[in-house]
Amino acid sequence: MIKVEQAIIHEIAQNHEGQLNCRLRPQPLLNSQAVELMLEELHQSYTSKSGKGFGFFGTHGDDGEANPAFANGLKDYLDGGLGFVEFTGLASKLLQEELGKYDFSQGGFLLMACYSHMASDYLFVALLSAKSSMTVLDDMELTQVNHLDLGNIQLAARIDLTDWQTDKESRKYISFIRGRAGRKVADFFLDFMGCVEGINPKAQNKSLMIAVEDFVAGSELTKDERQACRDKVFEYCSERFDAGADVDMKDLADELADTGMDSFYDFATNGDYDLEEEFPVDKSTLRQLKKFSGTGGGVTISFDGHHLGERVIYDPISDTLMIKGVPANLKDQLHRRLKGE
Repeated sequence: MIKVEQAIIHEIAQNHEGQLNCRLRPQPLLNSQAVELMLEELHQSYTSKSGKGFGFFGTHGDDGEANPAFANGLKDYLDGGLGFVEFTGLASKLLQEELGKYDFSQGGFLLMACYSHMASDYLFVALLSAKSSMTVLDDMELTQVNHLDLGNIQLAARIDLTDWQTDKESRKYISFIRGRAGRKVADFFLDFMGCVEGINPKAQNKSLMIAVEDFVAGSELTKDERQACRDKVFEYCSERFDAGADVDMKDLADELADTGMDSFYDFATNGDYDLEEEFPVDKSTLRQLKKFSGTGGGVTISFDGHHLGERVIYDPISDTLMIKGVPANLKDQLHRRLKGE
């Protein structure tokens, strides 16, 4: 469960001349039960989203657009020099100015909320859109209503306030949802906060996967023991992801040491893998430790890693895969097609 401190919604919309204006709410949201239910849903859906980016408040020496106004306002709010309503109003103006640089924007509802979960305090920032739907009134008449589209959130970021305040060297206290078509559409959302990408989770997880593969390849483990090592890494990372925690290399090494593989930490940190001590989990990348999958030329193939060399034989010379024991539902489709031809 989360504990909501304060939350507010401001609107950024186009006027009749096509210019963006802010409609600022003068006080925080008052319906505490509705707010908590909404933010609990958003917290769960946001935490479970994979492929998020991570960054920090940049300066002029960092890549990206330096914009300290948001970070300065947030610091003033946390220090007590600025009220929550004033800070969020400032943020709305910053977002309006950033949106004004682009032709594609129609604005939206800016949701900002401070809440705590476990041992951390967070600031959640999201630009929500309204979605039309039909409902039935008491007299059984149909009417069209607008509601916030919480199930399709695309522009959102979460600032770990605890991490930001306690670890001055951190480069991952801001997480954000990556745009579907790369980051281009979402750039304005990061720029208005002055957020610069720090750690690349996908690259870190790929390096971890390579380190694991190199580690088991250079060991005297059996085929089953090697796969057990891969499974252990994936299991550990999955548990960390579900808990909303990062991969901790020392902690992971301790998990592997329990199975007799006690030199992984030295192997990974002393190699050319450029692994951070801690980094966010990217399950889609690490899933390759357990499964082989690929798509191309109208063919999609996926199978568990322990089948390689047994049920699935790969011949790199002829570039072919031989599958022993075709799945029953696929076999049925093949038989019916062959009979029809």
